[in-house]
Amino acid sequence: MKKICFVTATRAEYGLLKPLMKLVENSDLAQLQIIATGAHLSPEFGLTYKNIEDDGFYIDERVEILLSSDTPVGIVKTMGIAMMGMAEVFSKLRPDLLIILGDRYEMLSIASAATIFKVPIAHLHGGEITEGAYDDAIRHAITKMSHIHFTSTEEYKNRVIQMGENPENVFNVGAIGLDNIRDLDLLSAKELEADLDIKFKKYNYQITFHPETLGSLSSEEQFQNLLNVIKNQEDSFFIFTKANADTDGRIINQMIDDFVNEYPDIARAFHSLGTLRFLSVVKVCDAIVGNSSSGILEAPSLYTATINIGERQKGRAQALSIINVDNSEGGISSGFESVKSTFFRERLSEIKNPYDNGGAAKEIFNKIMNHKTIKTNKPFYNLSWI
Repeated sequence: MKKICFVTATRAEYGLLKPLMKLVENSDLAQLQIIATGAHLSPEFGLTYKNIEDDGFYIDERVEILLSSDTPVGIVKTMGIAMMGMAEVFSKLRPDLLIILGDRYEMLSIASAATIFKVPIAHLHGGEITEGAYDDAIRHAITKMSHIHFTSTEEYKNRVIQMGENPENVFNVGAIGLDNIRDLDLLSAKELEADLDIKFKKYNYQITFHPETLGSLSSEEQFQNLLNVIKNQEDSFFIFTKANADTDGRIINQMIDDFVNEYPDIARAFHSLGTLRFLSVVKVCDAIVGNSSSGILEAPSLYTATINIGERQKGRAQALSIINVDNSEGGISSGFESVKSTFFRERLSEIKNPYDNGGAAKEIFNKIMNHKTIKTNKPFYNLSWI
């Protein structure tokens, strides 16, 4: 049996990987291995490893890496601890294939350790561009350490090939997170009100804001501008999900707590909603607001608008349901006004999501199960220059 190992460090990453993990678990030809690390194991970020177990999965290894610091010094030390922890885990589990999604700093350490152990890597969501975060460089570095690539658009597939990866090992499958939208029976507004103990208003918004790690303004300044705008929105309700364990993430989370305590009638905050509740909230809301990739990848397939703030997601392919604004109060206010306009709201039902190929998880599973033997000493693929 092929031992296929998944590493997950955050709630969002796990939610995207879950459909593929289920396919591996249910296969007679594969053995599922799960490594939980990072924010999953932190009480501060909600101990979200419990979500994995609640879904019926067995976690093979838990690797504690997260320091109580989100400064550059703390994050670099966390990366070092992650690499040392993975040395023990890879020596024990000896996976035949490692599945890594995205661009987080923890995954760079894990990919580096896997490279030394000669563990082949399948990388999801490579080739993308996010100019406002150092995730951009991390994503490309992981691409060069990976052996099979599953991109979310044809443009990103071509970019991975441009980086020297053999076209025979690069597949455009669309965004894997969209499988959840097709497979889950999403909750209604009334069900969410009962489940989350909230009361929706005329206008409702889901807020997810992560640090813009390469921005000129501090995370505190950027997020304060957003808070200044939303507290003046009439007849509106806001559901916050907290920031990841990135640089200055704790500052944002403290600001969320302070805001919710001051304005309990218009806002609620959650460490993690889980995949079902999060997607249900986004579907019910008028817009997802902030700078999360969910606003780019998933929201268009739910026919929900996105107010995308700043440059964290700059460079990604976008549907017409996405309103890009700068991180000034004026820019953010203009985004809310656009979402409320009749012209914009009528166009939402016609939106096409550029990331929706249909059935990414199944296609990825079939490719990795039928793929030829993977050699870790891959050659560089040179393009033919004219």
